[in-house]
Amino acid sequence: MKLHLVDGTYELFRSYFAMPAEAAPDGRPVGAIRGLVQTTLALLRQEDVTHVGCAFDHVVESFRNDLFAGYKTGEGVPEELMAQFPLAELAVAALGVTVWPMTEFEADDAIATATHRWADALGVEQVVICSPDKDMTQMVRGSQVVCLDRRRKTVTDEYGVRQKFGVEPQSIPDYLALVGDSADGIPGIPRWGAKTTAMVLDKYHHIEEIPDDWRDWEVTPRGGPAVAASLAERRADAMLYKCLATLRVDVPLPEDLEQLRWRGALTEEYRALCVELGLGGLADGPHMWQ
Repeated sequence: MKLHLVDGTYELFRSYFAMPAEAAPDGRPVGAIRGLVQTTLALLRQEDVTHVGCAFDHVVESFRNDLFAGYKTGEGVPEELMAQFPLAELAVAALGVTVWPMTEFEADDAIATATHRWADALGVEQVVICSPDKDMTQMVRGSQVVCLDRRRKTVTDEYGVRQKFGVEPQSIPDYLALVGDSADGIPGIPRWGAKTTAMVLDKYHHIEEIPDDWRDWEVTPRGGPAVAASLAERRADAMLYKCLATLRVDVPLPEDLEQLRWRGALTEEYRALCVELGLGGLADGPHMWQ
């Protein structure tokens, strides 16, 4: 079997910016919900989709905001989109998909935990992480755990991670810590660009293993002395950023693998939600019911 793990927050954002504005009979915005239901139905119609979990950021902030004031928040997220977060969880759950709403942790942490827990489970041939987020590439392992960009229809395996970033999946948190990740509010370390970071991590793999003194390095990136000095001066910051970029694999997910088997949409709940939200055209969308 394949285990598909969906980044629901990303799918909701994608739908919001792809779909026209739409309102439910009571005036609530539901354009993103329509798009989310459509893309989820498309996934569920695939023959190889049998076990599915979907994680959402129930709130944007997480424990990482307590560690670093500059970490991403809900600031700048359109109000119309924020209003659809709770509805998104209800809609996907009504489709019969296991939903993980994250508060202390992030959706990415739930997906990482599920990957860590079930990648080697009996009967699991492949874990497919449905997300283009570069954070998720740290979980990739050979062709057994891959990332799927459903919009671009591209699959990234371990070879693909190395081709894109120049480092192994295990070094992605270090890479993001040094280069920075504007999407998550991680500023990175000055002078550490993508090429320099890839060269150094290809040799040392992790920040902790990079010598402070440039003369001890076994690689020679451009501007090496200044690059090394920048890290030496900011090593504590780099380690904090790495902590922020490292996905947690200890989220308390209550389900076992069999509970992730998709058995069809919940007939009463799904159809009632379609009526409530004015999505009648999607009421007969599911091809399986329970």
